[in-house]
Amino acid sequence: MVEALAGSGRQVEIRIAAPAATGTQAQAPAAAAPRAVVAEDTVTTQLDAFVDHVVEGLDYGGSAIPHIAELGPAWERAWRDNRNGASGLSAGGRIGVILLLALAVAGAFRLASAGWFAPKLRPAGPAFTPRLVAAAWGLLQDLATILLALAVARFTRNSWLPEPDLALATVTTMANGAVIGALYIAVGRFLLSPGAPERRIMPLPRAERHFGLLVVYAVVTPIIIVGLLLAGRVSTGPLPLAGLLTLSGAVALVFKLWWFYDLRRDLAVLILSGSAQPGPWRRLIALAAPWFYMATAIALWAIGRAAAMMTNGGRWAEAAALTQTAIVIIPILAVGIGSWLDCRAARREVEAGATPLTHATSAALRAGAVGVLWAAGFFVLARLWAGLLLGMSTGQFTAFSRQAAGVAIFAFAGWVALVFLRAFFDGYAPRRRATGPGDEDEAPGDGVPSRLATVLPVLRGVVLGAVVGLTILIVLSRLGVDIGPLLAGFGILGLAISFGSQALVRDIVSGVFFMLEDAFRVGEYVDTGRLKGTVEKISLRSMQLRHQSGQIHTIPFGQIQQLTNASRDWATIKFNVRLDHSADIEQARKTIKKVGLALLEDPEFGPHFISQLKMQGVADITDSAVVIRLKFTGKPAQASMLQREALKRVYRALNEAHVPFASNAVTVRGGEGGSASSGAAAAITALPPPSPLAPAAG
Repeated sequence: MVEALAGSGRQVEIRIAAPAATGTQAQAPAAAAPRAVVAEDTVTTQLDAFVDHVVEGLDYGGSAIPHIAELGPAWERAWRDNRNGASGLSAGGRIGVILLLALAVAGAFRLASAGWFAPKLRPAGPAFTPRLVAAAWGLLQDLATILLALAVARFTRNSWLPEPDLALATVTTMANGAVIGALYIAVGRFLLSPGAPERRIMPLPRAERHFGLLVVYAVVTPIIIVGLLLAGRVSTGPLPLAGLLTLSGAVALVFKLWWFYDLRRDLAVLILSGSAQPGPWRRLIALAAPWFYMATAIALWAIGRAAAMMTNGGRWAEAAALTQTAIVIIPILAVGIGSWLDCRAARREVEAGATPLTHATSAALRAGAVGVLWAAGFFVLARLWAGLLLGMSTGQFTAFSRQAAGVAIFAFAGWVALVFLRAFFDGYAPRRRATGPGDEDEAPGDGVPSRLATVLPVLRGVVLGAVVGLTILIVLSRLGVDIGPLLAGFGILGLAISFGSQALVRDIVSGVFFMLEDAFRVGEYVDTGRLKGTVEKISLRSMQLRHQSGQIHTIPFGQIQQLTNASRDWATIKFNVRLDHSADIEQARKTIKKVGLALLEDPEFGPHFISQLKMQGVADITDSAVVIRLKFTGKPAQASMLQREALKRVYRALNEAHVPFASNAVTVRGGEGGSASSGAAAAITALPPPSPLAPAAG
């Protein structure tokens, strides 16, 4: 405090307070108003103190804004003291030449290297990895240009501005600010690729518009930073600098809020595009992300205002700046790493063949990598703010982080295990059929899901529930919670449920035995005696049957006394054809055999036959027909389709072979030599037609 008071040209505010542990403290912020305040021994929360600092900072900054006009005369006085440019070209002229020379060298490098970089900037394909490689080459070209321009500016500055005066500080500050702005633009080009959407790695809607706004921010921000640094060098007091900081901070805040509000729909689309079927959590994040960024911008701006009135305001300002950078960089890195790992996993699956195990392993690796990145970001932010908000020392934070790390490791391991198991089960689970009615004439798929694919959806809920429960118990144990009473309580609860729900237990046990005996699988057609249909879903206690008319029957396993599976291994179909008494049976047999051979050779229907279509023989002889029986063996799922096709071809072939079909028409034939029947027929024919007015005979 004595050193601060002895310093010249600085206005000091002394605050005397009595904290519980440290006693009287003296605060001497550099940018405080010239007044002395004595606080009573009152207990205030850190939030109240922070709000007070924000209000005081706003009042102080608002009152300092009119003093910005003092910077002009102060700059002129300081500029006259420059030792560089005392002879020859002036200091301002030398600064202009240095900057123009750096820009000229950077432009020449861009032109000279354009031919070499051009083919590398064209991605080899639409996948993420080729686009990332092409965008990385563009980023390399931009970074090389920035470094070359900075090197030229530094070299010429040391040659033409050797004296440590305001001119040297000005060119150094301007060069550094230009580098900051150029890095903003380079990162924007890397992510958004304006003018080259084929290599864009961040599919942000309206990317061109947002890149233009980023360029505006990249130009204005360095100007503000350079202005503040140079104003702090030439100002004779804190008021002009505080006013400039308040005004520029308000302008930057308004621009950020407007930009985030304009970005809200595009950001939501970008977040939702990471999943084919986004869940409720992803939708909630997509909805809340822009508002979170706006709230964070306001909070960081308030911290900046309060930092001017705090003893350790520099630490608060530094933490706010790092937080602002982290909340933008961490999501971008997480999305980029996740997309890159997804692309590599897809390429490996194409090259080596996709299996549920490889798919689950890739999903777990992606979740682990992204999770580690998020955990590292949260750790850095916690380390920044733990000392400021909670007053933790380094040793206290280390002890706390060790305990938190133990909890986080088990929670993280459980989460990765859940991701792996979900992806593994999804790889084996049968695909759900469309909810709409299907086409009866369309041939169903060949494969019936395996026994494992049928059982896994049931095991999915059990295993995932067990992993979640075990993870929660371990985390609670690491937090110091005694889990013994919880386990005893769950045991008693399970026993009570088992006694009170005997029907539920019977259904579950019956379902377990049905699945152990492999009585049915998803996609098979079964008959339970009272209900029949295609098995569409199996749970722990029941199954759902889809009737051919579209209804869904839910049947508990305990109510199934017997079950007939019509979709296993093979199906033998027998059907009859009625021929006329005059038909040549041998000709019909040969014709049907040819039809059977043609069906076997057909590329569409042949693979579904197990045994050829053939005529078994004469099944019956009636007064009006000779009934012949046909038979074939085929795959169960295609039996109905094969029967319809066989009937169509048999009908056409028998007609072409002039084999007559039976008819229900009655034919009356006359005998030879004028028999009684022929006489009766003649008499009936000779009868006059009845009069329309005559009554009908009884």
